[in-house]
Amino acid sequence: MRVLVIGAGAREHALVLALRRDPGVSAVVAAPGNPGIAPYAQVRPVDPCSAEAVVALAREVAADLVVIGPEVPLVLGIADAVRTAGIACFGPSAPAARIEGSKAFAKDVMTAAGVRTAHSEVVDHPGELDAALDRFGPTWVVKDDGLAAGKGVVVTDDRLAARDHGAELLEQGHPVLLESYLDGPEVSLFCLVDGETVVPMLPAQDHKRVGNGDTGPNTGGMGAYTPLPWLPPETIAGIVDDVVKPVAAEMVRRGVPFSGLLYAGLAIGSAGPAVVEFNCRFGDPETQALLALLDSPLGALLYATATGTLAQTEPPRWNGGAAITVVLAAENYPGRPRTGDVITGTDGTDPNTEVLHAGTSLRDDGALLSAGGRVLNVVATGTDLTEARERAYARIARIKLPGSHYRTDIALAATEDRISVPAARV
Repeated sequence: MRVLVIGAGAREHALVLALRRDPGVSAVVAAPGNPGIAPYAQVRPVDPCSAEAVVALAREVAADLVVIGPEVPLVLGIADAVRTAGIACFGPSAPAARIEGSKAFAKDVMTAAGVRTAHSEVVDHPGELDAALDRFGPTWVVKDDGLAAGKGVVVTDDRLAARDHGAELLEQGHPVLLESYLDGPEVSLFCLVDGETVVPMLPAQDHKRVGNGDTGPNTGGMGAYTPLPWLPPETIAGIVDDVVKPVAAEMVRRGVPFSGLLYAGLAIGSAGPAVVEFNCRFGDPETQALLALLDSPLGALLYATATGTLAQTEPPRWNGGAAITVVLAAENYPGRPRTGDVITGTDGTDPNTEVLHAGTSLRDDGALLSAGGRVLNVVATGTDLTEARERAYARIARIKLPGSHYRTDIALAATEDRISVPAARV
């Protein structure tokens, strides 16, 4: 099987490495790819948001399967164009991708499916913002109703900060989604979904805030780990049965069946799991940790999902132990990042760690440069989270990038038994 991976970040780097481990995959092409992917796959230029360009490239490289990594091409319908061309594609149709592209649509689906989520209101006029804010709090959750790469969310107990964010979004022409605050630790659960067939992967936990101790503004994700020692297995089974399966069934009922990776972001609170958001693709940076533990052939799983045969395929097998992803970010991220600086210390091989490229480029003389906000990911595995953390932080300490920063507490609370599910309310 020849596989074309669309995307340019660390998620796609992780997908390429996992596909390369699949004996059933004979070739991997990445477009547009990045310098870190180049040693492992043929890298080709492409506009990921151009259906014509993606289809033409898929035909040129004789792809048997196209895997679309980022959400924007999915929302724009690139997967539809690939399937129309007669090529199998891992990724939902544009109508199904609205589960991420429109938070209001996702709320409507969850309501119809009887899935617990935060109470919400959509505000699309500045004159309605103050009255709507009065109906929420004392912790306000203010979101961009569309795609915002994880950075369109403000969670705050400062009403003025909530109002400023909402007003800024409205001024940009973006509807605002206000939500009630959900208590409890957050969990990311990825599920392969083929219509009403739902196959869960390992749960993971993302770290969204830029600073240690979950301080500072939201980012696209500063790190993640899996598995979650504090989360009972029966909770995961309940999420699959009570959240993901009903949503998948509701999408089928609406005539927009989901095919691909459905990502449920949940808060595990005192009233039970509640959905924070759905994404229509592999999440970043959780994917990097998850795939480091995958023992099954990834290409076979993705192809089965794309061709409607997931129900006849063996569920994923996982290696024991734990995995962690730590993100190295450029100076000033998540604001406008400083780019163009030389990166050193990424070379060397280690069977327990990988350096994945998220935002890099090559200078004419071969020097590696920073080219984005999240620049590199260090992924490490170990017998447990403590060992995985030690290996990840030892590896990232050797990388030098002027002004860069990373969180030093990814998975720390889990290793110190400081995460627990709130007691059920009586």
